[in-house]
Amino acid sequence: MMLWFILALMTAVAIVAVLWPLARRTPLRTGSDVAVYRDQLDEIERDRAAGLIGESEAEAARVEVSRRLLAAADAVTAAPKGDAVRRRRLASLAALILLPLGAAGLYLQLGSPDLERQTQAAQRETPAEPRPMVEMVGRVEEHLAKNPEDGRGWEVLGAVYMQLGRYGEAAKARRNALRLLGPTAERESDLGEALTGAQNGIVTAEAKEAFDRAARLDSREVRARYFIGLAAEQDGRPQEAATMWRALLAEAPADASWTGFVRESLMRVDPSGAAPQQRGPSAEDIAAANQMSPEQRNEMVRGMVSRLAERLKQDGSDVEGWQRLLRAYKVLGDAEQARAAAGDARRALAGDPDKLRRLEEFIAHEAAASAAPAAGAAPPPAPSAAPASPPGPSAADIAAASEMSPEQQETMIRGMVARLAGRLQQDGSDVEGWLRLLRAYMVLGDRDLARAAAGDARRALASDPDKLRRVDDLIKGLGLEG
Repeated sequence: MMLWFILALMTAVAIVAVLWPLARRTPLRTGSDVAVYRDQLDEIERDRAAGLIGESEAEAARVEVSRRLLAAADAVTAAPKGDAVRRRRLASLAALILLPLGAAGLYLQLGSPDLERQTQAAQRETPAEPRPMVEMVGRVEEHLAKNPEDGRGWEVLGAVYMQLGRYGEAAKARRNALRLLGPTAERESDLGEALTGAQNGIVTAEAKEAFDRAARLDSREVRARYFIGLAAEQDGRPQEAATMWRALLAEAPADASWTGFVRESLMRVDPSGAAPQQRGPSAEDIAAANQMSPEQRNEMVRGMVSRLAERLKQDGSDVEGWQRLLRAYKVLGDAEQARAAAGDARRALAGDPDKLRRLEEFIAHEAAASAAPAAGAAPPPAPSAAPASPPGPSAADIAAASEMSPEQQETMIRGMVARLAGRLQQDGSDVEGWLRLLRAYMVLGDRDLARAAAGDARRALASDPDKLRRVDDLIKGLGLEG
């Protein structure tokens, strides 16, 4: 109802605005008085020119006559003529009828008569808009002023401060979070990052200490390792920074969003080492590979060697690739394949004397190493009565694994980790197996699976305090508690 009242009022005002000028009598000026006063003005001007009156008298006379002229023009009126009256009345009638009807029709056609009801419903159903960032920060600060021991609140506030670029306040908030919630690799890196931001990107001694603590808690903490490398660069040790960043890139997951940034940093200190590298298996991957059967490992290695050989047929300039291929054939016992590959390598590298020399030295070294046992070495020791554990991948296997695509590597690794987890469900007394499984889950980024495995390991080793302590130490180091 309020909306209709407002619309009716607006329509009435519009009608009055149109009719009011039409209802007034229109003044019709006569020409006589106006002409007289104009003649007087002309006469005053002639007298002044002839010197009959002074300038001041002429000005005063002009003002007085002009006033009378204006008054006459406004006051002298005449009654309107009949045609004009009729036209005015018709215009008034049209405005009185057509304006309300036109406004109502236009509103019904284009407007929303039920707008008020819809707005109220929308207000009931639509959630409130998020508060502006500044208002939210104010509320969190007010909350923490009353509850200074709320560690989670300090952690959230520190992250918001970082987004706002208030690095000094972020560092203070993150110190409080560390004090109240306890140290983890992530929180130590958070503090170091805030301290670095507060100094415009300079890794201070305090920030470096925070990153060092983070790296000790988790050797795979990416931010800590990056900033430790940045500190080395800023201290004039570019090669140390390059080593750190190359290791980061070598261990990076295939979809890591930060590799481009690290590669740019590496380019600053070592332009030749910033090219993308294919990721080979890590120490955790190799440990998990111990769970494969010999047949599975042999099949996996032969597949990788075949892919390496195929790549070298397309691009034979990679001398290190030829060396890995020759060593892999030797490990697999494929002497014929090794000889054929050596011939292919010599032909591919014939145009590069330095690479050809390195290849010949490698072939000679391998031949000498193979002949050494036949020159009178002691016989191999008798086998031990203890059962041998399944062998892990050899150095040649590991070298060949670097030729796998990241997707192939992850599929292989996840399969090995799944088999390790299955074995530990059957026999949970293997503390080394539990340690490998926890590290492998963290490498793959499966923190939830790592937490679940930590609980399984604690239950399985509850009766062995020494093994349980080792598992607990690793769990704390990986930040899996809580």
